[in-house]
Amino acid sequence: MDFLSLFVLYVFLVLLTVLLVCLYAGRKQSLPSRTVSWFAQVLSHVIPGQVHGAAQRVLHRLFHTRHRFFVILHLALEVLVYGEYTWEVFGYCQELEFSLPLLLLPYLLLTVNMGFFVLCSKTDPGAITKSNQALFLHAYPYDRVMFDRGATCASCSTRKPARSKHCGVCCACMHRFDHHCVWVNNCIGAFNTRYFLVYLLTLSAMATAIAVVTTAFLLEVVTLSNLTLGYYVDDEGREHPVDTVFVIQHLFLAFPRTVFMLGFVVVLAVILASYFGFGLYLVLINQTSYEWFKSRRFKSGVYKNIYSRGLWGNVMEIVKPLMSPEPKRR
Repeated sequence: MDFLSLFVLYVFLVLLTVLLVCLYAGRKQSLPSRTVSWFAQVLSHVIPGQVHGAAQRVLHRLFHTRHRFFVILHLALEVLVYGEYTWEVFGYCQELEFSLPLLLLPYLLLTVNMGFFVLCSKTDPGAITKSNQALFLHAYPYDRVMFDRGATCASCSTRKPARSKHCGVCCACMHRFDHHCVWVNNCIGAFNTRYFLVYLLTLSAMATAIAVVTTAFLLEVVTLSNLTLGYYVDDEGREHPVDTVFVIQHLFLAFPRTVFMLGFVVVLAVILASYFGFGLYLVLINQTSYEWFKSRRFKSGVYKNIYSRGLWGNVMEIVKPLMSPEPKRR
């Protein structure tokens, strides 16, 4: 297998793993969780019992309890990407007289992104307790398909408002529950969905901006070196004009970390932009991720989304989340 194929395969597998963790972490009945459980059972017949028990505890803590591992991983990846961008790309681009505002754009986006990352992590998404459940019980009507009136959560013993769901990771029912995000170590619910969308938008914009600047830098290097005008000799002694694969391999030998970073951020930008687009679509139709995935189980005509209030109303509901109306004064 040649270099380019290996590189593409490696980036794909790394980002696929990241995406699966992001989508399925915390869901005990998900396919990845069941796969991990099956694999653990197989290993239990091979490895010692104490080691197997320790591995199970680590996996359970990693995927089904609230912790900061993925937050640290997320910050470490940003440090690595921005470290490479600052160490090589930024410096070379200054020598090549690139526009300074363009070079500084990724840092501006990083500042904004970190602000919304903190808001996503620290904002109460809408945890429902016995003391505050009255604030949420009448915010939404019950659709009698996904959400039934009078239901009580078996885990936290609170009355379940419509559009709420118990999060096993946070150990609480959440108002307008969307999903639990391991990357911000918090649920995404009624009161931080707006922050999460901006966080996703700026994160995808960061990856895109770095990819654009890095691509422009590498193209400038190729242009100035007149590399595409040359020829190379293969293993059999035949001469060929320089093609795209040869250029990529040459750039990797000259700037290995930069080319790897570029492949990583390009795929990451596509995934993040797609995820943001999906989140924006859900906002416009007034559905949560949980409701959208669960509605796929029903046959056509059984489930109807009753929560849409029109395009503008749906957007404003994210900006100003609904709570139970105050009782009328007599």
